[in-house]
Amino acid sequence: MTPDMIRETHFETHIEQKAKPAPNPLGANRGTPLNLDWVDEVRANTSAIERRAQTLVTRRTVKKEWQAAWLLRAIACTDLTTLAGDDTAERVRRLCAKARQPLKPSLVEQLKIQDLGLTVGAVCVYHAFVETAVRALEGTKIPVAAVSTGFPAGLSPLAERVAEIHRSVEAGAREIDVVITRAHVLGGEWQALYDEIATFKDACGSAHMKVILGTGDLMTLRNVGRASMVAMMAGADFIKTSTGKEAVNATLPVGLVMTRAIRAYMQQTGMAVGFKAAGGVRTAKQAMEWLFLMKDELGRPWLEPSLFRFGASGMLTDIERQLEHYATGRYSANYRHPLA
Repeated sequence: MTPDMIRETHFETHIEQKAKPAPNPLGANRGTPLNLDWVDEVRANTSAIERRAQTLVTRRTVKKEWQAAWLLRAIACTDLTTLAGDDTAERVRRLCAKARQPLKPSLVEQLKIQDLGLTVGAVCVYHAFVETAVRALEGTKIPVAAVSTGFPAGLSPLAERVAEIHRSVEAGAREIDVVITRAHVLGGEWQALYDEIATFKDACGSAHMKVILGTGDLMTLRNVGRASMVAMMAGADFIKTSTGKEAVNATLPVGLVMTRAIRAYMQQTGMAVGFKAAGGVRTAKQAMEWLFLMKDELGRPWLEPSLFRFGASGMLTDIERQLEHYATGRYSANYRHPLA
C-alpha cells in the first residue's frame, strides 16, 4: 500500500463517491451570546436515533487496503490517553514514545508509509504529568492535553477549577479538557452552564478547550443535544462525550445527537466545532464506526485531527494488530504491541 493510495485513492475517491458533499467550515468557534431559542428548539427522537445508529454499522463496510487507510486515519485522530490512579512519570514517558511512533518500524516499512510521519493527535494526561509529557514530546508537533476543572466529577469550587486550567496552560498544555457541572444540565440552568464554560474558555487563553459533557450522566438525549448547543455558544473548540469514568461513555446514539448539534450550530454561525469520542472505544471496528459517523454526518473535514479525536489507549493496540494482519496475513498477540 502506497502513501498515494492512502491519501488520494481512499480519502478523495472511494469515500467521496459514496457520501454527500462535505461542508466547508468558515472558521474556528469564537462563541456567541447565549440564545435560549436555540436550546429550546433541540429535539431528540430516541427511537429514531437508535435505529439510525444501528444502521450505521451495517450500511458501510471496507476491506483490505481501504480498511488499512481508515485505520491509519484513526491513529492520526487519537488522543493517546492515560488517566489512571497509578500513573507514573515513567508510564507517561513510555506513552509519549508510543505517540511519537505509534506503529512498529517493521510494520511501517511493510505498509510503505515511511514518508507519512504518522503520529497520534495528542497525548492526554492529568495535570501532574503535563510537564513530563511536554519534555518527552519536545521536537514534535504533538500537543499535550490536560484534563482539568476537577476531573472527572467537576464539583470542586469554581475558583479552584479555573486555577487548575491556568496551571496546566503554564506547564505547557496546548489543549484543556474541561468538565461541566452536570447539575446545570439536569436542572435546565442554561445561563449558569454557559457562564461556567465561558469562564473556562477565558482561562484557557490560546489553548484549545474540549468540553466534556459526561453524557452518561445527562439522563436523556435531548439533554445531550441542549448541553452541546450551550457549550458551543460558550466557545467550545471541541465537545467531548465523556470522561471515561461514567457507567456509560461514548455511544453512537450520543455521537449522532452531538454531531447533528455541531452541524446545526455551523449552519447558524458559519463556525466549526470539533468532536471527541472518549470512553469505551477499544477496537479497530469501533474506530471505523466513529469515523463513518463523522463522514456521514459532518463531511470530510471532520476526518482530520483538527476537528475529530478519539480519547483512547487500548484501541491503538487493536488497530496495530489489524494493520499487521493486513500486511502479513497473521494476527499477533496483544503483548507484542505495548503502549506504556
